[in-house]
Amino acid sequence: MTILTETVARLLLLPILVVAVAVLVKGYADVGDGFSAGVIAAMGILLQYVACGYQKVERRFPVHLASKAAVAGLLLALLVVFGPLLLGQPLLTHFPPAGEAEVFHLGTLELHSAILFDVGIFLLIAGFLVFVMDLVARVADERLS
Repeated sequence: MTILTETVARLLLLPILVVAVAVLVKGYADVGDGFSAGVIAAMGILLQYVACGYQKVERRFPVHLASKAAVAGLLLALLVVFGPLLLGQPLLTHFPPAGEAEVFHLGTLELHSAILFDVGIFLLIAGFLVFVMDLVARVADERLS
């Protein structure tokens, strides 16, 4: 590992995370793509592991919270899927329902329950992948020591 490799990896992390957020918000379709965004974000962290090593990543990033993010994402996605059942609606009913209330806009982004579902999937995928990478890196670091 060289200083140049570490510097390039650190400089690439922010653009990678910005791309992940862009894919999360608008995705390949109009609603968004939480799965792809989670994979992109996790690959940004993987680049840090490869370029900088386990010890530096542990010091710089809160990777120990990855499992908690995965669980929170799973719970959020399940809430969005099964929450409408509590209101007597079918599974995966979007809120606000079409035609009944105006959807809140943040620029060109429409904020409704599908965005929450994508955020939940993003947290689940990114959290799980970072957790697995951390586990593998920790074992490899122990074997090298």
